Amino acid sequence: MRVLISGSTGFIGSALTTALANEGHEPVRLVRSTRPDDLPSVTWDPASETIEPGALDAIDAVVHLAGESIASSRWTSAQKARIMDSRVNGTRTLARAMAESTTPPSVFLSGSAIGYYGDTGDHHITEATPPADDFAARVSVAWEQEAAPIETDATRLVYLRTGIVLDPSGGALREQLPFFKVGLGGQIGNGRQWFSWISLADQVNAMIHLLTADVSGPVNLTAPNPVTNRDFTKTLGRVLNRPTLLPTPKPALWLRLGRELSRTLLEGGARVLPEVLVASGYQFKDPELEGALARMLKG
Repeated sequence: MRVLISGSTGFIGSALTTALANEGHEPVRLVRSTRPDDLPSVTWDPASETIEPGALDAIDAVVHLAGESIASSRWTSAQKARIMDSRVNGTRTLARAMAESTTPPSVFLSGSAIGYYGDTGDHHITEATPPADDFAARVSVAWEQEAAPIETDATRLVYLRTGIVLDPSGGALREQLPFFKVGLGGQIGNGRQWFSWISLADQVNAMIHLLTADVSGPVNLTAPNPVTNRDFTKTLGRVLNRPTLLPTPKPALWLRLGRELSRTLLEGGARVLPEVLVASGYQFKDPELEGALARMLKG
């Protein structure tokens, strides 16, 4: 398959690009201006909602992952606007290109996130759970709404409601490892908030699976065994053979991230289950946290 990928140089996108090439597919990068390697690419400018003419010609599938990082800095008004606009404008650009194409790709995997569900305590969350009404949820809702017109008789649409992707090469785990390796890692707050994770390997493999699986609509990309923050902390410490006795003080998180971002991403959580993905026949490489961390960190 020729697969057009937005966000192809990011943490998840770069791993997907490599995996597709290794499996004999042809990844095509969707880039703003530079062409970072010898892979084929097409250009776009999501801020101005423009895309290279013929961008979807001879493309079999699209994986749309581009968007401003939701956790890169404090949620000021300006940063919130960047986060929202990067998802809405980019998705709208691709939706318009899909509508204008005489031979649109047969499948479109559109980025989303489990932030859609908000902080839901101990409830079991599935794809049927309604959205919350905080900022992260509103971003995911708007993201999905912009993609909705892409679904037609010719194109199958999947919303990738992605959890916390774990790999030492990037994301949350890379940020945490330096602290845990010197024995300074600790649970956040009371540690009872749910941590719905997925390994980078399963994130990538699941997306490739969804390119051909008979699935449409929302799909939770999370491991089948979510854990609490307390259990995640203890498990990571055990794998690294380091103590995890010191809790992370909330004021330190507020100082670095601001209260709203900290409360949304670190102090709250959702117990998200991948019902649709499991029903589609996907087999997880890393269903349990301890085995996943041991594989990643010990080889």
